Amino acid sequence: MSLLGCVLGGAVGDGLGAPIEFSSIDVIRRQYGPDGVVDLPQLEITDDTQMVLFTLEGLLLARQHGINPVLAVRAAYGRWLHTQGGPLVASDGWLMADQRLHSRRAPGHTCINALKHNEKNNSKGCGGVMRAAPVAVWSRDVREVFTLAAETARLTHHHPSGYLSAGVLAVIVQALLGGTDLPSAIAVARAELVRWEGHEEQTTLLDKVVGLGPLTPEEIESELGGGWVGEEALAIGLHAALVAPDFPTAVRIAVNHSGDSDSTGSICGNILGARDGVAVIPDSWLSVLELRDVIERLSLSW
Repeated sequence: MSLLGCVLGGAVGDGLGAPIEFSSIDVIRRQYGPDGVVDLPQLEITDDTQMVLFTLEGLLLARQHGINPVLAVRAAYGRWLHTQGGPLVASDGWLMADQRLHSRRAPGHTCINALKHNEKNNSKGCGGVMRAAPVAVWSRDVREVFTLAAETARLTHHHPSGYLSAGVLAVIVQALLGGTDLPSAIAVARAELVRWEGHEEQTTLLDKVVGLGPLTPEEIESELGGGWVGEEALAIGLHAALVAPDFPTAVRIAVNHSGDSDSTGSICGNILGARDGVAVIPDSWLSVLELRDVIERLSLSW
């Protein structure tokens, strides 16, 4: 039960899924063997973990200076945008100064365009949910956490399934950090979810994943989708967390499918890292995880 476990777990899942994000399961098996990706010599993060870190930095600055957390996170995303080639902005935090974060790791077009142009869209891509886990620590109040996660996701994704999925993940992580078991944490998040307009798509898939047993990679795609949109990415990450006996097995399930492997792996890692702590993450993965030092410094600052 730790924020550090949550963020490290998400980064490990992100790194394991990154090389296969745009590959079909057939291609993955041909390249890595019948079990797909099992281990990698290096775990390089993507824009998913980059945005998780900037979300957390924004929340830290909001708490330290007593400012609106949505505005603080929006400013943090402006700093992330600069690391991806966007305009220079004032640096209130220290992440932007770390040149390792200036690597472009296939940043989502929706996030880039929304932050550059501040235009309304109808995107429900998973770029909102994949960065939402740190919002869990903002408050002990379920409604406040759900709302803040949804509002920060809505900075870039304006379809309900794009931002309500973020609220669900943040509340699940919040409950797990408080010692709640995973099925009960899902129930807490669902109870808040159904209060929101446009929840039906997310609620339907959330209910479906809770009732499913283990799935093959092909069945993940047919039952839950590819994870490219918010409700699907959350469902796949949850599925892996619910059916697997341990952290490594869960993350491998979460990434080995024909879809958005880094985001689904990240979400699964966030969930189980929050519930079980750093100790369940294999040392062999942590030792090759990119930016581990930054993740630890930032997470332990909360």
